[in-house]
Amino acid sequence: MTAAVFFGCTFIAFGPAVALFILTIAREPLRVIFLIAGAFFWLVSLLLSSLLWFIVVQLSDQQNAAQQKGLLVFGVLLSVLLQEAFRYAYYTLLKKANEGLLSLSQEDTMPISIRQLAYVSGLGFGFMSGAFSVVNILADSVGPGIVGIHGDSQHYFISSAFMTMALTLLHMFWGVVFFEACEKRSWLHLSLVVCSHLLVSCLTFVNPQYLGSLIPTFVLLTVWAGWAFTCAGGTLRNLSLCLTCKDKDFLLANHHHRSR
Repeated sequence: MTAAVFFGCTFIAFGPAVALFILTIAREPLRVIFLIAGAFFWLVSLLLSSLLWFIVVQLSDQQNAAQQKGLLVFGVLLSVLLQEAFRYAYYTLLKKANEGLLSLSQEDTMPISIRQLAYVSGLGFGFMSGAFSVVNILADSVGPGIVGIHGDSQHYFISSAFMTMALTLLHMFWGVVFFEACEKRSWLHLSLVVCSHLLVSCLTFVNPQYLGSLIPTFVLLTVWAGWAFTCAGGTLRNLSLCLTCKDKDFLLANHHHRSR
């Protein structure tokens, strides 16, 4: 039973992200490099936020429960702000590396567009965020023990898996909108990305009332998916053509890729 819970939660948490990686990134070495670089930037933001939070906790009164709870909220907010700061730093680095990438390309255009970079780096952020969010939970799901034996919620593992899946995909969508906002110098859209990230992170404080955190998170996931689709140049027409396999450009590109 514990093995079934472990594999089920793992597939829920990482299934969509892994499928996107295999279908759109794995065969392109340059995209893989940028994904790993994005994951590294997220790791650095986590390291810095963990270090600052640890210092603050050590300087605080560790016997004061209310103060420690406040510091936990502070740690979450600090972590989110640092993640978005490093997302902006990664965008800036990629923009400055444009000339170098163009010089390495044998064509007159960039080997990878800014929209592709946004998608790839966002997925890299999502992979690392999801891994650090759920890896300990998955380890506990193997056993020994039974969730809920002391009256706790029996939906802890599956709820954590769905929340991890949502956060992983949200990072990808946030990345697309964030890069597009940076390109257009739209500070309003940038602030909406940051505020949405803060809101989703703060929703986890509603737990163990899991419906109170999961339902708003998946509503936001749907909204940001549509926004990211629009930022990427998508329309209802080409979505319909793609789903019905009538998109000639997609079919030609796929045929060209297979023939290489």
